Amino acid sequence: MSADRADVSALRRCLFTRVCLWHAGTTLEDQMKKYLVILLALFTTLAGVACSKSTTDGQSSTGSPSTGTPIATVTVNNLTATVSNNTGHLKSGDQELTLAFTDSAGKTVDVGAVSLNFHMPAMGSMAAMHNAVTLTTTSTPGVYNGKVNIEMAGEWQGQLAYEGPAGKGKATFSVTAR
Repeated sequence: MSADRADVSALRRCLFTRVCLWHAGTTLEDQMKKYLVILLALFTTLAGVACSKSTTDGQSSTGSPSTGTPIATVTVNNLTATVSNNTGHLKSGDQELTLAFTDSAGKTVDVGAVSLNFHMPAMGSMAAMHNAVTLTTTSTPGVYNGKVNIEMAGEWQGQLAYEGPAGKGKATFSVTAR
């Protein structure tokens, strides 16, 4: 046991000496600056690692698009189209949406020109409503950002169409606006 205690004591002296030598001839302000630089470098490294694991150019680490919470999903030909936003619900009023096209493996697919409209048929004296989504491309082919103003809460028919590198496709789906 005494040999172990002697080793521990020698280790403590060595560590104390190295720390003291590192701080030798420096003011408390200089020491604080060194610690601040080390902490900042550590924080930056950890933040970079965390960000690189969560998304890369709009895609998760699995390769599927990071688009928010799905509102509706529809199959068009051999592709899956997903409309999503930050809440997972369509609401009445102005809002932003994301539309993503993926193949059976979950990889995004560039479909070219896309249109998305929300249609509510006429009911009684109320005229039919058509709310077009203004879509813009993103840096990820097959993922589109959109803005729309849904006029009122209720049952809407989504009307989706595309034409481009993946061919032509059309689909309709039901969605309820809150």
